[in-house]
Amino acid sequence: MTTTSAKDLPSRIRIGSVPYLNAAPLTRGLEDEIVFLPPSQLGAAIRDGKLDVALLSITEALFNPGYRILDGIGVCSRGPVGSVFLAHSMPLEDLTEIHCDPASLTSVNLLRVLLRRRGIEVNWKLLESYEEASKHANVLLIGNPAIQFRSENQDHEIWDLGEAWDQEMQLPFVYAVWVLRHDLSDARLVEKLREAKDRGTGEIDHIIANYPEFDASFRQQYLTENIHYELGDAEKRGIARFIHELRQVGHHEVFDADYICHQMV
Repeated sequence: MTTTSAKDLPSRIRIGSVPYLNAAPLTRGLEDEIVFLPPSQLGAAIRDGKLDVALLSITEALFNPGYRILDGIGVCSRGPVGSVFLAHSMPLEDLTEIHCDPASLTSVNLLRVLLRRRGIEVNWKLLESYEEASKHANVLLIGNPAIQFRSENQDHEIWDLGEAWDQEMQLPFVYAVWVLRHDLSDARLVEKLREAKDRGTGEIDHIIANYPEFDASFRQQYLTENIHYELGDAEKRGIARFIHELRQVGHHEVFDADYICHQMV
């Protein structure tokens, strides 16, 4: 899987996704049609009109008008997620500074919500490189780099944000969704995304056996226990609660979720 820079994209690319293990079941069979970018670059690409649809962090869909969310599909957890966490070397109540993975707005804003509910305020710093992550006292990581960090570092405590959200809200958390530009009218594209999800979840054992990173036992647990891909009523209640909490934080204007519930016409 090759990761492209957003600035190198041709003028018309249809589908974008993240180069992470958790997205593999949603892009099964479409890999040759997809541009793989970090979440923050995907958001910029769809805003610039270089993508029609992208598997985006949920916050990207909530912070920007003009997007629609494909119903029924998401990267979700109910409990520990394993790949979105704060690695910290001091008690949470003593936090004063956190270095943040620049790849995703959602993890940063989820952490803002969870800390606010505990009355904790911190200074936010950019994590310059994943190689430097273990040198920081407190670091927020997501995706494959988070999984790698967890396997190599034992000096930090791990605060899994999926587990923390579930304990606070008793709801699933939705990390990423297929987001379509509001002016897009392509029923076949939508159907292809649904078919890819059905194919990927039906071939999950093949993905676990053949994905090139991490050990097989971790891939098995991660893709069958930590992550699920159904965006149903409970998950949409989780999104609605996240919208409410984001508005309490007041850091950014937050728009209501606009779902594509049926076949596009």
